[in-house]
Amino acid sequence: MKKQREIVADLTDQELVLNVYLTQVIMLVLALIIGYFVFDRWFDFGLLFKTNLKWMILVGGGVALVVVFTDLILERLLPKEWLDDGGINERVFRNLSIPQLFLLCAVVAFAEELLFRAVIQTAFGLVIASVIFALVHIRYLDKPILFFNVCLVSFLLGTLFYWTGMIMITIFAHFLIDFLLGIILRNRYKKNIEKEGGVRT
Repeated sequence: MKKQREIVADLTDQELVLNVYLTQVIMLVLALIIGYFVFDRWFDFGLLFKTNLKWMILVGGGVALVVVFTDLILERLLPKEWLDDGGINERVFRNLSIPQLFLLCAVVAFAEELLFRAVIQTAFGLVIASVIFALVHIRYLDKPILFFNVCLVSFLLGTLFYWTGMIMITIFAHFLIDFLLGIILRNRYKKNIEKEGGVRT
């Protein structure tokens, strides 16, 4: 984990964002490869994308808002160092425009939910999919609160998929969580820069 942080520290913000995109491409490829063996027909895979717009917005959106508000409450209640991810999330989001942030969050939500929920959870169940999802976020392993939070969100999204059978609901919830938190981090960074009266990259 220390080595990972050192590698990340050597990357520019743009290189960091590019690495996020490359990681999502790998996840999409894995989802297609594993999905080929999990589903008898691609038609069965496609059935997971059936959706109910009202449910997607109310249920998926509701879950996302609960997660975001919980994160904000934890920030106020817990010591800052307990929630410090090394500034990686801020560096990913801070220099993105809103459309760029929207696109990045949409790609991440689609790729990760497709792999971990639609494919891995369908094949191996909620617990295994949620644990693997949490372990992929390796930089949180030495941060108990952050790791527990990722585990909880993973189980929450997995349970949402289990109950509804609709992958679009979990994709929307995942997207909204990342997008709202991304905007918050971006705005905080911009305000801090304005207060300091300078420009940092």
